[in-house]
Amino acid sequence: MATKGLIHVYTGDGKGKTTASVGLAVRASGAGRNVAFVQFMKGVASSEIKQLKALGITVIKAGTITKFVPYMTDEEREQCAREQMDGFEKALAMADSLDVLVLDEMISAVTTGMVPQDRLLDFLRTKPAKLEVVMTGRDVPEPIAALADYLSDIRAVKHPYDQGIGARKGIEM
Repeated sequence: MATKGLIHVYTGDGKGKTTASVGLAVRASGAGRNVAFVQFMKGVASSEIKQLKALGITVIKAGTITKFVPYMTDEEREQCAREQMDGFEKALAMADSLDVLVLDEMISAVTTGMVPQDRLLDFLRTKPAKLEVVMTGRDVPEPIAALADYLSDIRAVKHPYDQGIGARKGIEM
């Protein structure tokens, strides 16, 4: 009998949400599970992607825009929304064949209006029974939090950014 797949959410203002989801993807892959990692809202290259692919994890990068949403033009917003929805549709199309689906920054895609919250909620309520779904992003909306079996709030206590130290390759990106 297949185990019931649960819903994980890593949220909060602290560093480590994506790192935690990558760790879970690696662990699941190491256990022989079929894993996909879909990355939303990150147009810049992130170092973990190469390693996930090397492990045989399916990786989809939804988006090419490198600006934060408030700084996008209307045209860039429209393009970004199309790219995020395309990534989400690809994730949905794979869901039946997977054991673990990581939706990195999915919460951000929802809260910025790039992916309709109702579409995500419909998927979470009707996902394949065995599918483990992992989502990351700040400010998780209550309806999504309510469906989560795991909800980790990663809180920033100290961060080098506060000292003027930017993102470093291999650590934050």
